[in-house]
Amino acid sequence: MHKLTLETAKYLLEVAEQKARQMGLNSDIAIVDEGANLIAFHRMDGARIAGIEISQGKAWTSVAMQMPTANLAQSALPGSPSFGINTTNHGRVTILGGGIPLIHNDKVIGGIGVSGGTSAQDIEVATAAVNAFNSMHGARDPWTASARIGSNQSYR
Repeated sequence: MHKLTLETAKYLLEVAEQKARQMGLNSDIAIVDEGANLIAFHRMDGARIAGIEISQGKAWTSVAMQMPTANLAQSALPGSPSFGINTTNHGRVTILGGGIPLIHNDKVIGGIGVSGGTSAQDIEVATAAVNAFNSMHGARDPWTASARIGSNQSYR
């Protein structure tokens, strides 16, 4: 099984930061491993302090739930099938867009979480890092956040 290394995590932080800068954002960016343990974190100058825990929560949730956090945002609305899921796991499940699992050989080996803009902007920043990760591993059809959003498919 492939493991997410610190070297790769640092590279993904760089890619995400570059994308955030291009978009005029000051973001908090977290990278976690397959057990949702923090590997690397970067807080850009001027990023919100609250974004530290939010970005880490998004990364954790993307691995724990094996799906982008944006999927949960829709399914957790009142009357939806996952309403209240954000109250589970001691409130750690984060249902804001911007957390995306990192998949290698159909296995979740980590995740990224971004906080600093709107959910759509955070997804765009995280997607840049996911695409870079996929390119590193020769993915034929790199998945983007938009291609995975809307599916509650598990990635085991």
